[in-house]
Amino acid sequence: MGLRVISCYNRILSIFGEATDNSLVTTELIILVIVVLTALAFDFTNGFHDTGNAMATSIATGALKPKTAVALSASLNLVGAFLSVEVARSVGSGIVNLDRIDVTSDGPALMLIVFTGLVGGILWNVLTWLLGLPSSSSHALFGGLIGSALVAIGFDGVQWMGVLSKIIVPAVLSPVIAAIVSATGTWLVYRIAAPVADERKHSGFRKGQVATASLMSLAHGTNDAQKTMGVIFLALVASGSLNSDDAIPLWVKAACALAIALGTYLGGWRIIRTLGKGIVEVDTPQGVAADGASAAIILTSSHFGMALSTTHVASGSILGSGLGRKGAEVRWSVAGRMVVAWLITLPAAAIVGALTWLIGHGLNALTGTQFIGEMTVFALLVIFCFLMWRHSQKDNIDASNVTGDWDEKEGAAVTSAEASADQTLATEKAGS
Repeated sequence: MGLRVISCYNRILSIFGEATDNSLVTTELIILVIVVLTALAFDFTNGFHDTGNAMATSIATGALKPKTAVALSASLNLVGAFLSVEVARSVGSGIVNLDRIDVTSDGPALMLIVFTGLVGGILWNVLTWLLGLPSSSSHALFGGLIGSALVAIGFDGVQWMGVLSKIIVPAVLSPVIAAIVSATGTWLVYRIAAPVADERKHSGFRKGQVATASLMSLAHGTNDAQKTMGVIFLALVASGSLNSDDAIPLWVKAACALAIALGTYLGGWRIIRTLGKGIVEVDTPQGVAADGASAAIILTSSHFGMALSTTHVASGSILGSGLGRKGAEVRWSVAGRMVVAWLITLPAAAIVGALTWLIGHGLNALTGTQFIGEMTVFALLVIFCFLMWRHSQKDNIDASNVTGDWDEKEGAAVTSAEASADQTLATEKAGS
């Protein structure tokens, strides 16, 4: 391991040393830096987009205060990122067909594919966050990579069997299995706890929620942080810094762990609100069952190297907790919009990945360079993300209003103060 790290370090030093004599190597370094930064940006968006997968139920039931919940989740994501690399290997070698590209002579071409695939994933993550839709960050990334690889290499540029076995099949089965396990667990929990007094029951289950939500955060780190590690590994192979059978360097693990932890700490409040309040009004026993089911499924998938969507699992578990509790209200309209987002995530991100590859490749060909296209696409990415963030400020959701009453019409947060004011106004009108 140490020798490989030293080898990678020496390779980077050699690139700097040769830069004065070899402009091509300098170009490769520029592209590599852009790709790594974009990959870490995706990891960051993955963090705040998927925070709700672990902490939405705990926040909704009051088991944890919102800011405490995201801080705890960020810490455990950081730890979880170092526990496994099986998913990273699946991403790094199971999507793009590396045999179709000679990285020794055409490394920049592979890096452009990786870069534009990441752009597709980031843009879809930010858009669905803006809309408060808990779509899959994993599928956004995979869709972006598939789209860019298709237009760059052709149909053979994608390892379709790997996509089918490690992406499509888990995507179909995981929410169904999660819903069944969670519904069964919820039914059992309520049945066993029926004789217990309500106050004691809720106090005990709140403590249980903290434990299961923590386990879910740890599981999220073992799965989702690995995906970005795999992408950076792919870029390092393309640059010639690593071979395809090398181990993932420690600095890649650390950088990805920190990026996803920081994103998680900022809190994806819009997604948290939809998962915690929009699908089902979650009670503490439901939260324990949902988080426990999600954590078990995700940890199992990480062990076998399956790049599972934590969003699909968590959403399925929350839905199942509503089905397993007698008298619980399931908002099927919200669930339906969420499923539609799941279905279009991969193709939508693929289209963005394909279009940005065409832009990047076209500008490189027009200017006779190998980095103008990447820099232009990177600038467009920053602009679009900034515009979507500005738009989000018109209807801001944060720690102060994330647990407000759900407005079925608008999906907007209603703070306690606003709700009280509305009630007072209604009373005054009724009295007059």
